[in-house]
Amino acid sequence: TDSVIQSGRHLSKGAMSSRGVKLDLVQEHGLGGYDSDFSEDENEAETSNCQRTGKDAALLTKPFQKQKYARLAHKQVAAHEWDREEARNRRFHLVAMDAYARHKKYINDYLLYYGGSVEDLKRSTVNDKTDLDMIKENHRFLWTEDDEDGMTWEKTLAKKYYDKLFKEYCIADLSRYKYNKFGFRWRVEKEVISGKGQFCCGNKHCDEEEGLKSWEVNFGYIEHGEKRNALVKLRLCPECSLKLNYHHRRKEVKAVKRKHREEHHHDAPAEKQAKSAEKHICESKGKSSTSKTGQNDDDSDQESEDKPDADNPSEAEYWKGPAQDVDEKTKEDEFDEYFEDMFL
Repeated sequence: TDSVIQSGRHLSKGAMSSRGVKLDLVQEHGLGGYDSDFSEDENEAETSNCQRTGKDAALLTKPFQKQKYARLAHKQVAAHEWDREEARNRRFHLVAMDAYARHKKYINDYLLYYGGSVEDLKRSTVNDKTDLDMIKENHRFLWTEDDEDGMTWEKTLAKKYYDKLFKEYCIADLSRYKYNKFGFRWRVEKEVISGKGQFCCGNKHCDEEEGLKSWEVNFGYIEHGEKRNALVKLRLCPECSLKLNYHHRRKEVKAVKRKHREEHHHDAPAEKQAKSAEKHICESKGKSSTSKTGQNDDDSDQESEDKPDADNPSEAEYWKGPAQDVDEKTKEDEFDEYFEDMFL
């Protein structure tokens, strides 16, 4: 009981002292109050373990491994991830489309974003030119050596077209014959095969095949600002021939038979020599030959009466001997006679 009373007295004294003076426990118990001798070793071990785990975690992280967020992600990070996911889905859908569907989608997206209509995207075709347009611009009825100087791609194309044309006969346009205006062009392969312009009337709007005549026309025309002339041939029916010769008559080309042409060609020098000899004889004899002409004429008449005609033999001569051999025509002569009216 005495000890309890004494302890109570001490407590009361401490309380009294605490009211007057503040008690400093750090000064009373040393550095930290309740501590032990092993606390420092434990703290050092914990810090070393934390450093090791940090180094191991840095070594074990993979380059493609995402960072773990311990808290809520930032708004920009969330937007970036959403854009990546949307781009992945869009790429998957575009790969699944064909080229035309993909093109339409791009056009629709462009119009939705920038506005406008599909007609605004169409290319202007005002200045477009085809190969046919280039040939029409650079075509020439007849090509000369001067025209082939400075050949461009367009002129080369027109020259190749010109080389494929057939230039034996022309196809004519006689629709304006009353104004003395005619149009001529060369024939193409299809017309040559069908016979248009040679075995058929050369008028553009006529297909007559009978009574064709060949005409030679001096064709005057203006080409690329230059006046030119060309001698062309064409075959026309009688009606179209009247149209061609409406104002003045053109030159008609007639066929000359081969045998007659060859005989004329061979006999021409002989006839010239005979004529020259006769001239010299007449000059030398002069007037002296005039007196003998009467006698020579009488003798020639008597001889002609006595001799039978060699060209027209009588019926009695047919029975005197075998028939004379008649010259047979070869295939070449027959072909020449057949084609002599075609190529004039």
